[in-house]
Amino acid sequence: MKKFLSEFKEFALKGNVMDMAIGVIIGAAFGSIVTALTDSFINPLIAVITGGVTKDENGVMQVVGGKFTIKGVDFSYGAFLSAVINFLIIALILFALIKAVNKAMTIGKKKEEDAAPTTKTCPFCKTDINIEATRCPNCTSVLEENA
Repeated sequence: MKKFLSEFKEFALKGNVMDMAIGVIIGAAFGSIVTALTDSFINPLIAVITGGVTKDENGVMQVVGGKFTIKGVDFSYGAFLSAVINFLIIALILFALIKAVNKAMTIGKKKEEDAAPTTKTCPFCKTDINIEATRCPNCTSVLEENA
């Protein structure tokens, strides 16, 4: 049991788990912002485009959610479109955020330099040979010092 608890503690306190927990909390908060955006602006726009607007007795326009009825059954496509738009907005923002974080993570890292070549090409038979060779093992040509 003690080993299990120590393994769990090691797992729970890893950086990845803590980062994920922070991401979930921020994602939930951001989700409510996006929901408010779609409820306040996008849903009324969908209702206007699809004809879901009515006028009350005072002539004031009221937004009616997008829906249609077949044999007495209401199908509310406005709520579905709202959920799809919520998802797309959140996915786009998270994609841009992850892309920016990945770019920021590579800024401080030193790029690996290309390793020095270990082979060269024989100018006569065009095969790869050791860089230190003075004679080609395939065609037995004498190689120049600069080749």
